[in-house]
Amino acid sequence: MYYTERLSWIRNCKNIPQKEIAYALGIKQQQYARYENGVNVMPITYLIKICKYLNVSADYILGFTDEMKEIEQKKKESEDL
Repeated sequence: MYYTERLSWIRNCKNIPQKEIAYALGIKQQQYARYENGVNVMPITYLIKICKYLNVSADYILGFTDEMKEIEQKKKESEDL
């Protein structure tokens, strides 16, 4: 699964419209749709903001892991070490 598909899947699972994500990024919905559809490459700064907004790790979105850990859970696990 490509990162664009994961972005769309997570956003849909959380019932968040593209317009809301776009607003959080300070861009128009049409521009966000181009990123999510793979027409344009998303800047890393936007990816970081989206990860925080959706509360998921960049590792999951980028396909480095198939385990969708929430950011807060990862922080807790690293603090326990």
